[in-house]
Amino acid sequence: MTKTLRAAFLAVAMAVFLPGGAGAASRIKDLANIEGVRQNQLIGYGLVVGLNGTGDTLNNIPFTKQSLQAMLERLGVNVRGQTLRTGNVAAVMVTANLPAFATQGTRIDITVSALGDSKSLQGGTLLVTPLLGADGNVYAVAQGSVAISGFQAEGEAAKIVRGVPTVGRISNGALIEREIEFNLNRQSQLRMALRNPDFTTAKRIAAAINDFIGAPTAEPLDPSTVGITVPVPYRGNVVKLLTEVEQLQVEPDLSAKIVIDERSGVIVMGRDVRVSMVAVAQGNLTVSISETPQVSQPQPFSRGGTTQVVPRTRIGVQEDGKRLAVVKDGVSLQQLVDGLNALGIGPRDMIAILQAIKAAGAIQADIEVM
Repeated sequence: MTKTLRAAFLAVAMAVFLPGGAGAASRIKDLANIEGVRQNQLIGYGLVVGLNGTGDTLNNIPFTKQSLQAMLERLGVNVRGQTLRTGNVAAVMVTANLPAFATQGTRIDITVSALGDSKSLQGGTLLVTPLLGADGNVYAVAQGSVAISGFQAEGEAAKIVRGVPTVGRISNGALIEREIEFNLNRQSQLRMALRNPDFTTAKRIAAAINDFIGAPTAEPLDPSTVGITVPVPYRGNVVKLLTEVEQLQVEPDLSAKIVIDERSGVIVMGRDVRVSMVAVAQGNLTVSISETPQVSQPQPFSRGGTTQVVPRTRIGVQEDGKRLAVVKDGVSLQQLVDGLNALGIGPRDMIAILQAIKAAGAIQADIEVM
């Protein structure tokens, strides 16, 4: 084997068997949001009609009755003092998200949710409903046929409900009537908000932008914000700047953290979790109780004798896993997982062990319990 082939073989072997880099690079587009480029939440109150007897009970839901009367009066129908017994109307809350830079006349999807005691919104039609923003202004108007994914069927003695029949969606069900004024191209200062705040990541994003522009135009303001001064060549064309900047590759830095969900037994560990030298022992205590009652019969022809049930209880205690494992100093995440798995424990016991190691001060990571 020549020296060139031998060197190539060693390079391939080191690439395969040695651990890789600390992390993978991600686009700035996936790490941060641009200030001002955001959605806005809308909400409205309306009526769904055309239900097949599955609407609100008007005698029990006063706001549905009042809304129905007010709507009919606006249409020239006077029903004041009349008894309304229809079961085909339901009061609903309508929610939607107004996209960034949405223009007047475009359509957005909406979600319709029952507010009263309606059983199902299947087959219903939402009447004209204004959707308001946080400032109280109307930004969209919703109307259309409600489509639900659940259903309900019932008889005299049984019923079945699949999904949630009181929540539905209307695709392109709202028409935008008002735009949010925000001229991105006229901005001279921009701010990028990191989705996972971190000092190191913010510094790396600023450095990547400055290297691309060739001038100190970006600086980290805090762990979650990077400020950008729009360079002169990009004045009046900020979209071009953001298009080029958001494609830059940056390796994000993550703090050492262990996330535990005790309800489901899920454990997620970050790659930088390290453990000092510590010994861990885990034992499962199993207590078994068995009942074998016996029947005691009286002697034949005995007077006053009765049959009695005599309880017999057997209790056994067994302790398994009496092993002590040593976790060496500064082990990696893979070594830590392998060491815990070697004890033959499940996720529930592993949660208790990790919390005990943290209490002993031997684990360099934050533990977050969900």
